Amino acid sequence: MSEARQSVFSYPGTGVEVTWDRRLCIHVGECTRAGGEVFVSGRDPWGDPDRAGADAVADIVARCPTGALAIVRRDGGAPEVPPAENTVLVANCGPLYAHGDLRVAGADPDMPGVRTRAALCRCGLSSAKPFCDGSHEGAGFRDHGAIGASDAAAEPSGGPLTITPAANGPLLLDGDVVLVSGSGRRAARVSKTALCRCGQSANKPFCDGSHKAAGFVG
Repeated sequence: MSEARQSVFSYPGTGVEVTWDRRLCIHVGECTRAGGEVFVSGRDPWGDPDRAGADAVADIVARCPTGALAIVRRDGGAPEVPPAENTVLVANCGPLYAHGDLRVAGADPDMPGVRTRAALCRCGLSSAKPFCDGSHEGAGFRDHGAIGASDAAAEPSGGPLTITPAANGPLLLDGDVVLVSGSGRRAARVSKTALCRCGQSANKPFCDGSHKAAGFVG
């Protein structure tokens, strides 16, 4: 496959191999701002897992909120495991950041990072739906991630979280999950909900049916 058409890039190391999927990357910068020499902008190769210990590399990769970075342990170390609690953060003027034991319907099997981390479009404009591709920035999408609910009682919130993009409709969440507002407030603990992905709902982040009148396709 030519580099022009390649989507997934591999950076092999002695203890761990890192993969980067540019279809998922929106350049949040957690990797390059982590310090050290593992990921250095402008260097060829950009990623060099042998510049740090395998555990340190795994820690940096786990910071990537989109799932664009993933690892394969070669040293017998533990692979990335989902956190004990599923969360979905409604980012300030940005995507939905899901973190947990994720089952994103329609995700390619060669997207291992999205089993625990994913950035999901909520402006309706991404060309990589259901994933965010950064289109919200150029489109001037405005929603600060407020959540009116206030019910995050301490109940179990682990286990699989299935995320299904309804045809031309919302994201359907099925599984225990805590919704976190753009300000960082733990706002609600739910087991089933529908989140807007057309960008038109008057009740963001929840779907209010606006996708129908808007003619949303995705």
